Amino acid sequence: MKQVFLMSVERNMEARRRGRHLERGVTLFEVLIVVAILAMIAGGVAFFALPQFNKAKIDTAKGAARVVRQAASQWRATNNETECPSISQLVQDKLLDPGQNTADPWGQPFGVTCTDEDVTVVSNGPDRKRGTKDDIQIPQGVTSSEQ
Repeated sequence: MKQVFLMSVERNMEARRRGRHLERGVTLFEVLIVVAILAMIAGGVAFFALPQFNKAKIDTAKGAARVVRQAASQWRATNNETECPSISQLVQDKLLDPGQNTADPWGQPFGVTCTDEDVTVVSNGPDRKRGTKDDIQIPQGVTSSEQ
């Protein structure tokens, strides 16, 4: 009986030693595989998210330009003026919220030009250069030569 008990204890100890050998941890190769998989996932997310982020910036610029245009039109109607107000004038007269960002999403100030009938607001767009095809103009149908 004592001998059976000792054999049972020895088997248990041998099984524990084998188990510890398997529980040592992960290998460098396994870590590299996980890092490669995470890098592929991050690349895929960036590939699909970046164009959406740029499109959101353009939509934000269009919305902000509409707000500035509406405020400039209201300023001209209220003050019975034909001249064009500056952004700072619109903020000073409380037609634009002082906490509102008065620049486009690329950090450039909006350009406000006025004709007898209309107000046009222009953002230089993603390339930050005036007069290029990516400029954002509200209203959209007006060209620079008509101003």
